[in-house]
Amino acid sequence: MTESDTRLLMLIDDEPAQSRLISALAAREGWRTLIVRDAETAIATLGTRQGMQLSAIVLDQWVPGDDACSLIAELKSRRPALPILMLTASTSPLLAVEAMRAGATDYLVKPIAPDRLMHALRAATTRETPRDELAPLTEKMLLNPDFESMIGAATNFRKALAVAAKVARGHGAVLIEGETGTGKEMLIRAVHASSPRSKLPLRIVNIGGLSANSIESVLFGHEKGAFPGAFDRQIGALQHCDGATLALDEIDRMPLPVQERLLESMRRADVRPIGARHSFRVDVRILSASNIPLAQLVENGDFLPELYELLSATRIALPPLRERTGDIPALTRFFLARIGEQPGLRELGITDGALSLLAAYDWPGNVRQLQAVLFRAAVFCDGDALTSEDFPQLLNILGSGPSNVAGNPVQESAGVVLYTADGNLRPLEDIEADVIRLAIGLYRGRMTEVARRLGIGRSTLYRKLTELGIDNAA
Repeated sequence: MTESDTRLLMLIDDEPAQSRLISALAAREGWRTLIVRDAETAIATLGTRQGMQLSAIVLDQWVPGDDACSLIAELKSRRPALPILMLTASTSPLLAVEAMRAGATDYLVKPIAPDRLMHALRAATTRETPRDELAPLTEKMLLNPDFESMIGAATNFRKALAVAAKVARGHGAVLIEGETGTGKEMLIRAVHASSPRSKLPLRIVNIGGLSANSIESVLFGHEKGAFPGAFDRQIGALQHCDGATLALDEIDRMPLPVQERLLESMRRADVRPIGARHSFRVDVRILSASNIPLAQLVENGDFLPELYELLSATRIALPPLRERTGDIPALTRFFLARIGEQPGLRELGITDGALSLLAAYDWPGNVRQLQAVLFRAAVFCDGDALTSEDFPQLLNILGSGPSNVAGNPVQESAGVVLYTADGNLRPLEDIEADVIRLAIGLYRGRMTEVARRLGIGRSTLYRKLTELGIDNAA
């Protein structure tokens, strides 16, 4: 790869160790990194020859010489089109709001996983499709780790929750499969919170966020001097979770040699650290999650069938959001309520047109992406309710609205929700109001046709509009 083929990243950071790490991670995908130590140097660099070649900026919140959000605003005013990613150790939603309002493209929490950084850089610099609004945010609003926080009325989703609630009371292994963003980690936490081991800590190890060389040591531990660089003894996650619960996220990315060790450990109910002369008996409940069906990896020879059998004593498949679009209104209202509780934000409503727009998108990032898009829209909303105009990138992708997207009545039907956020049925008049709004939108406001399709007279329709407080222009 020639120098002209690479992209240039400016890293504003005064921590040498972190600068080396980020530079090395970026280099894996062909990025060159220009490191500057302070705000003044960063601003001055924009006007240099190298500065004109920049493709993105990564800014550490603690950069000396300026307030991070002020620096973001200054950089954005000089180079409006240049993506800026903020790196911080803070999980404060208020800081995320301030950074985004200042012009940050994304918000990354330290310690940053390699895949997360790469995804953020790719999303920020992709030009093929204007999807900046859909770039997932690292910032996650804390949700209660219980089944009541798992919102959805779709049959396939409720069946998955029912299985999870039943097996939560046991001690056996559970495998949760589903695309990225479908809620696997949240379901893991809900299972643990409802289990006999709930009073003991849950430890989550993200296999995909570890280097291949460190996975074995993280899981099994090692003795001092077991390998070059093992300066101290380390207790592995399996031994650390004796009597408790260990969750292995992205287990589909576990190397075969580590799979073999894990299989042996589960069969023997013990663990032997690297370099140790003896094993330790352990009682660990293992919950695992995979972004792809493990059975496919077994067929391809990339996953041990014996380990798959042990891990999938109970297998739960979470459906993608595109297979339960009817849940989008309830999820949206739930997320907006939680977003409104965050510092610097307020609770917002949402129009029927905006809900229809959300329902028309296929959400490749699933529920997590929906939450991120709502968070971003809420940050910049000046009104009391989100409208279609608050989702400009979705409008750009889908056209002027869902009516131009194949006119699919199944997508439109997502406006009718039967259950409240706590899983109970909604009041009949609320459901009736949603059905009438849906009909008005579906038949383009032709009230005679709306009344005919609903099987009621026009006078009855108008009376219901008044009683239910529906604007027929919707």
